[in-house]
Amino acid sequence: MKTNLMNATIAALFLICLFSAGRASAQLAPVMPNTPQPIQMTEHPQHATEHAMLRESTLLSLTPYGYAKGEVPLVELGAIPYQIPLGDVARAYREEHANMPKAVMIFESN
Repeated sequence: MKTNLMNATIAALFLICLFSAGRASAQLAPVMPNTPQPIQMTEHPQHATEHAMLRESTLLSLTPYGYAKGEVPLVELGAIPYQIPLGDVARAYREEHANMPKAVMIFESN
């Protein structure tokens, strides 16, 4: 009884898959043509010709930020914090892990 039911189920699934595949192949997807199409690059001939330069303008009037003249000593900017390289951190963790005591397994029999 179970084998007949299983065979019927497999046959029904096979027919459903076959029907779905047939329906999917009937709806053809758009296919690109196989003929090569050369690329047409637009030209900009004015890039290589001589022309007058624009009038000089200041950049300071365009920015909303303040500015000042002079130099700031490096000491006033503060010290850059030293960061340990990641490789050194990994080596330290590996060494610490190797030196840690290992777990002890205790077997108890009842």
